[in-house]
Amino acid sequence: MSALAEAVVDLGAIADNVRTLAAVTGTELMAVVKADGFGHGAAPVARAALRAGATWLGVTSAAEALALRAAGITAPTLSWLHRPDDDFTGLILAGVDVGVSTITHLHALADAALRGGVPATAQLKVDTGLTRNGAGRDDWPDLVAWARKYEVEGTVRVRGVWSHLADADVPGAPALDGQVRTFAEALRVARTAGLDPDFVHLANSAAALSAPRTRFDLCRIGLALYGVDPFGAVGPGAFGLHAALTLRTTVVNVKRVPAGTGVSYGPEHVTAAPTTLALLPLGYADGLPRATEGRAEVWLGGRRCPVVGRIAMDQCVVDVGDLAVRIGDPVVVIGTGRDDDAPAVTEWARWAGTNPHEILTGIGARVGRVHLHERADVAC
Repeated sequence: MSALAEAVVDLGAIADNVRTLAAVTGTELMAVVKADGFGHGAAPVARAALRAGATWLGVTSAAEALALRAAGITAPTLSWLHRPDDDFTGLILAGVDVGVSTITHLHALADAALRGGVPATAQLKVDTGLTRNGAGRDDWPDLVAWARKYEVEGTVRVRGVWSHLADADVPGAPALDGQVRTFAEALRVARTAGLDPDFVHLANSAAALSAPRTRFDLCRIGLALYGVDPFGAVGPGAFGLHAALTLRTTVVNVKRVPAGTGVSYGPEHVTAAPTTLALLPLGYADGLPRATEGRAEVWLGGRRCPVVGRIAMDQCVVDVGDLAVRIGDPVVVIGTGRDDDAPAVTEWARWAGTNPHEILTGIGARVGRVHLHERADVAC
């Protein structure tokens, strides 16, 4: 049975974006495939990115990392968010690097390595100003000292030191230079303690594209991997990125209604003139934010048509005016900008008052995923 809607992911666009970003940065790239590859499908995106030249994968959790391993993907992978009482044995045995921000987590990782008889590989995170995860300035010296102790004992190997930027997507943000200086000082402290990490990384997509001083050995590419300009441009923008995801569906009902007809709950929308309404089988459970009411548009019948009335859990209504729309006609809800003028994900984010990340990761599980140019037979 086919899905009512589908997200079509062009893995060729993913590969093109990796090559574009590699040329810009001149560093190794970590393809961030957390949250099921920003809703695009973690394993297919990972394979496409690795084939195009990415050398690392980044995920949030042990479950995400081990799912990649279960899919046969053996590339270097960093998993960076864990509970302090997690059993790290599975990650250690799978050869996954563990992001460590606290001494509590480091002790737990070392204990798991000792029990399993296999050294763990860690990447230590310092908080340089995001004030989220990462060791604070006062805790960092103790964290690197303990890490060095475990290295000498052969329990934990520190492969990387890293941090995350607070506002690299704001051009000219004054805090950026301060974060870079804080990061450089943290590196000095780590090396003074005897650590010699293979990889030092700070840049996310925005910084990788616009702030060369943040690139170091490796850039973590999230939003840009999926072809979305982190500075909000619609289309390829200044960096030549290509959006990979198209969200599409079909019309499931059509009604000709007179002026004064209420549409959906409330009703909060009443037709001003006779018009035709098309029903789409997509709602907020599928990722269309209710907050876009009165602003959102879709591509139908060769033009943009407004979404009217409240978006419901499973469906929404589009005013098509006098277009000759029929049941079964195709609709593009989010487009890539290559074949039509369908709204980009950045536009949906603006209509919803959020960021493109939330729109992409909010596309629900009942929306089918279709991957173009997939080569699952290639080992990565």
